[in-house]
Amino acid sequence: MAVIHRTTMSPGKLELLAAWMPSKPWYRGGGAPLLAKAGGFRLDDPEGEVGIEFMVVSDTSGDSPVTYQVPLTYRGAPLGHAGDGLIGTSEHGVLGRRWVYDGAHDPVLVEQLLALLAGRTAAQDQNASDVPDPTVEVLTGGPGVPGGLAGRGVVTDTADASLVTVGPPAQEGPAQTLALCRVLRPGPAPAGDGAAGRVLAGWSAPDGARQHGQFARLAASEG
Repeated sequence: MAVIHRTTMSPGKLELLAAWMPSKPWYRGGGAPLLAKAGGFRLDDPEGEVGIEFMVVSDTSGDSPVTYQVPLTYRGAPLGHAGDGLIGTSEHGVLGRRWVYDGAHDPVLVEQLLALLAGRTAAQDQNASDVPDPTVEVLTGGPGVPGGLAGRGVVTDTADASLVTVGPPAQEGPAQTLALCRVLRPGPAPAGDGAAGRVLAGWSAPDGARQHGQFARLAASEG
């Protein structure tokens, strides 16, 4: 169970993200981001070592607001072979120095997201300890959701999403693609696109309106 500490982080999450996001191909803002927290949820690390948060932020720096999903992990030590995913470090008021990673590059987050899609774990409230978040919707057929990275884990950023290759080693079966939506759009899940599973959740628009849409999608890899 993740424990949510009521304390400070320096620099704060939004400060770290404002410095990091403009380098990403999916960022659509106008210059320096003007970020506000807009929602999200958490997952538990079964080992109790890694904090896992699916954070939603709104950016009002451009001509019109854009809402982004930024999956984050918080670690007490650097994650080997994941330098491309490091967002920055921060001093936590209780836990000390934390290494903050883009969760698409962290196997613990990816594996727990697959567990959520397979029904092996439940989404947790973003701001409270040991409180499930029933507003997170999981649509899945069950069979076909891989148990973990199993030697894959290649990450590709696009204009809308981060694509993570998951599934068994290449010699044991075909890969699947886990798409982490970066630019969030309200609306129901698309029908008939062959997805093995998807996660939908809610957030608050800059005007305060509640919105709901797709956060992640699992499907067979192309090619």
